[in-house]
Amino acid sequence: MTRILITYFSSTGNTKALAEAVAEGVQSVEGVECVMKSVPQTTNDDWLAADGIIVGSPTYFGQMAARVKQMFDTTAKIYGQLEGKVGAAFTTSGGAGCGHETTNMSIITAMLVAGMVVQGTTQGPHFGPFAVGAPDEKALRDAREMGIRVATLCKRLAVSGQPSAVSNP
Repeated sequence: MTRILITYFSSTGNTKALAEAVAEGVQSVEGVECVMKSVPQTTNDDWLAADGIIVGSPTYFGQMAARVKQMFDTTAKIYGQLEGKVGAAFTTSGGAGCGHETTNMSIITAMLVAGMVVQGTTQGPHFGPFAVGAPDEKALRDAREMGIRVATLCKRLAVSGQPSAVSNP
């Protein structure tokens, strides 16, 4: 069975709400298990057990929150073992133009450095869903759709024999 880890940091509940919508999308794909944890609960073993990893963070100064970055820093202990896993990002911010795209790109950049596969979308938001304040219906819909895309891509890669949590060393 394909496993997707959704890990998020949320101080106001907005990022958690978006994470829950991502989880709805993931869970709607047959044959996919969804594991949702806050960043402090997430371990390297969780990363290794997942075929796909979706990370959510509030936008702080146009970047991921320090706790999310600290989680990525911890994965240095398993460097090389995340290659081929599917990754995606989502974020929340306090206002329009506060850096949600750069926040998602900071998460995606860390994933690419780890050798992960990141799928965008032509429909937008291209770098991952975002919400300004509490997620509205459009943000929740975008989050659910991203969950579906990631789960579907993970299943496709598993069928095609591409690297996944099962075949990585």
